[in-house]
Amino acid sequence: MSLVELIAEADERSLAASGVACLDRCLPLLVEETDVLRPLWAGIADGEDGWAGRLRSTRAALDDTTAIGEAAAPVRRMIREAPSEWSTEQLCEWATACSALALELHQELDPSGGAAGPLAAGEQRRQVQILEALSAIPGGAGLRRALDLSVEGQRVLRAALSRRARAARAPADRA
Repeated sequence: MSLVELIAEADERSLAASGVACLDRCLPLLVEETDVLRPLWAGIADGEDGWAGRLRSTRAALDDTTAIGEAAAPVRRMIREAPSEWSTEQLCEWATACSALALELHQELDPSGGAAGPLAAGEQRRQVQILEALSAIPGGAGLRRALDLSVEGQRVLRAALSRRARAARAPADRA
């Protein structure tokens, strides 16, 4: 099943987790502290009862952090635009936007460029794996698998950013 189809068929819990996971994987662009979204993951586990409160506290925590670079702005915006209401329609729209943003950022950072590059392809694969895990594995185990995949994606992006920084410094070091 395609990414678009998986998002369209997802329930509220899966949509919220998918959106948070996309943003979670982009955190190395935003802040040094990559656990800032962990309370929001707990809000997903609590469902409708825990989502809005955890979302408020996560937004406040992010407001207290210093952004690393210019790519942080769209990630911050997507967290601010997360719906407080636990509704399929609103969460689907938000999860779709988070998916598109994560794919776009990974494409921009991909050393080979474009959607066919390894960084972008890996991001798309992780998005599909997360939605499949959430639909196939009930309860907290599905969320745990989604979080594990998200942490793996953070490591991959952090490594890509490190390689990019070294490559940018290399010409200056030779001068």
